[in-house]
Amino acid sequence: MATLPTASGSFGDKPVLTFPESAAPAELEIEVLSAGEGPLVEAGQTIDVNYFGQVWGGSMFDNSYDRGSSIQFPIGVGTVIAGWDNSLVGQPIGSRVLVSIPPHEGYGPNGVPQAGIGGDDTLVFVVDILGAS
Repeated sequence: MATLPTASGSFGDKPVLTFPESAAPAELEIEVLSAGEGPLVEAGQTIDVNYFGQVWGGSMFDNSYDRGSSIQFPIGVGTVIAGWDNSLVGQPIGSRVLVSIPPHEGYGPNGVPQAGIGGDDTLVFVVDILGAS
């Protein structure tokens, strides 16, 4: 397993990421920071999460903590980036998960320039899984 950033805080807290000196992992890496005790998230459900997203070694590009409201979206059905589908399905509700998403499971070679995400950027998310239905 590659060396992943560390995240401050616990479930429900806006994290601060500290990045290692090493390069970003080439493949999807998942670290469960705290395991929830709820049912497992299943593909096809709509999940409710808080999240913090940052470019590897770069700046934060989006987070729900500052907005004060979580977001809901279908998971495991191709609605969101592949890295989210591939890392959040199967996690217990109530978990805090750190995910490192390589470009090919993120936004691909075009990136999202308006968000400061380049085509070769690895994305790091801390996701608090609040619920699923």
